Amino acid sequence: MTAVALADARTLRDAGRAVPMPFRVVLADGRALLVRRLLRVLPGKRLVGEAEVDGGRVLAKLFIGQRAEWRWQREQAGLAALRRAGIPTPAVRAAVPIAGGGHALLTDFLDPVESFAQAWEALRDRPAGDARAVALLLPLLHTLGCLHAAGLVHEDLHFGNFLRHAGRIFVIDGDALRVDRPGQPLALPEVTANLAVLLAQLPAAWDDELPLLLPAHAAGAGMDLPSVSVLREQIARVRRWRLRDLLAKTVRDCSLFAVTQTAARFTAVARAQAGSLAAVIASPDEAIGAGRILKDGGTSTVARVLVDDRPLLVKRYNIKGVGHALRRALRPSRAWHSWRAAHRLQFFGIATPTPLALIEERLGPLRRRAWLVSEYCPGANLWSHLAADREPPAAEARAILQLFAAMHRQRITHGDLKAMNLLWHAGQVWLIDLDDVVQHRSAAAHSRAWRRDRARLLRNWPVGSALHRWLDDRLPAA
Repeated sequence: MTAVALADARTLRDAGRAVPMPFRVVLADGRALLVRRLLRVLPGKRLVGEAEVDGGRVLAKLFIGQRAEWRWQREQAGLAALRRAGIPTPAVRAAVPIAGGGHALLTDFLDPVESFAQAWEALRDRPAGDARAVALLLPLLHTLGCLHAAGLVHEDLHFGNFLRHAGRIFVIDGDALRVDRPGQPLALPEVTANLAVLLAQLPAAWDDELPLLLPAHAAGAGMDLPSVSVLREQIARVRRWRLRDLLAKTVRDCSLFAVTQTAARFTAVARAQAGSLAAVIASPDEAIGAGRILKDGGTSTVARVLVDDRPLLVKRYNIKGVGHALRRALRPSRAWHSWRAAHRLQFFGIATPTPLALIEERLGPLRRRAWLVSEYCPGANLWSHLAADREPPAAEARAILQLFAAMHRQRITHGDLKAMNLLWHAGQVWLIDLDDVVQHRSAAAHSRAWRRDRARLLRNWPVGSALHRWLDDRLPAA
C-alpha cells in the first residue's frame, strides 16, 4: 500500500514540482483532504488536483505561495460573480485555510468532462469555416458574450478555462475574473479587447470567418457586433504577444517545458514527454546508433528511432571542423533555430512534425554539437508523390494552396524549398528541415525571400510540365 505523506503549505512550497503523491493535508476545520492526482502545478504558488474529502471526490485548488489568501479570496469572488450571472461554474464545497500559510478551495469534480482545449485539438487541422469546428466554437462565443453582458472580464482567456460537461459550458479559474461593471454590460472597447484574446487562439485563416462567429457572441452579450476591422487589428496584436510568450517559454523552465542548463549542456524538452524521452536526452547518439539512419552527411545526421514503439526523428547537427566550430560557437545552433521555428509554425497552424526536445553541447557560452528530437512524419515527399506531367489531385492541390497562403499571410519563408522538404500526410502538406525558416518583419524582406523560395520550388519540376505550370499560375506572386 502506498504511503501517504502529510503535507502543509510550507512543505508543498519547498517541494517545487517534485510533490510527493499522494499526499494529505489537514484543513482548518479538522477534516483531512487526500490529494490523489495533480492536474496542474505552479511551483511554490498553486496546486490543482483530484482529491477526496469526507469520502467524496472534489477538485482541490491549493494556494500555497505569497499572497495565497488574497488569491484564494479572488478565486471565491470570481466564482461567486459567475453564479450571480447565471453562468455555470463548479459548485464550491469548502474554502478553508491549511497549515503553513496556505488556503484550499474545494469544488465539484466534474466527470466526465472535456476542456475546450481538448475538443479544439481534435479539430484544429480542419479548414477555417469547417462545420464541426464552427459548431464547437459558437457555444463558446455565446458563453463569452454572457460574461460580457454581466460586466465580467476573464483575464486568462484560453480554451482550457472552459469545460464541457452534461451538455453545458462551465467557466473556471475565478481568480482570473475581473468584475468590471457589476450587473452592467461591458463597454464595446473592453468587449472587443477581451474577445480578441479568445479569437487570437484560432489559426489566422479563421479571421475571414469572423462574420460567421460573431453573431453567437452578440446573442450572449445582447449588444451590437464589434467592428470586424478593429477586431482583426486587436487579434493581430494579441497573436504577436502570444507568439513572443510561447517562444520565450520554449527555452525556459515552465509548466510546458522542462529546461536544464549546465556549463556543458543545455536541454529543453516538452514537459509531458520528459519521462519517455529521458534515455534519448541522456544519450542522443546512442539513440541514433540504435535507430535507422535516414541521412548521414557532413552537416547533419538523421535517424528514425523507436521510443516505446513510437517512431521519432533524431537529428544531430554536426561540426565539420575547427573553422566551422568557430563560426557556429557564438551563435544559436541550427537545432535551436529549428526548435523555435517548429513551434512558430505550429502556432500559426502550419503543419510540421511536433518538436519534442532540444539538446546543445556547450563549453560555457560556446555552442558545439546539437540535437533535435521531433515526431516522425511518415508522409511521402512531393517530389515522389506528385507527377510532373499532371496537375495535383484535388486534395493535394487544396493543401498546397492552403500551406503557401498561410505562410504568405505570416510572411514566413522556408529558405530551402525543395520538394523533398514537403511531405504529403494525413491530408496536409508538412514542412520539414526548418534550419532556414524566417518570419520577416518587413514586406520587402519577405518579398525578396519568397521570390527565392518560389523559384526553388518550381525548379523541382521541368519548365513547361503540367505541374510546373499549375504551381506557377497559383502560387502567390513573386
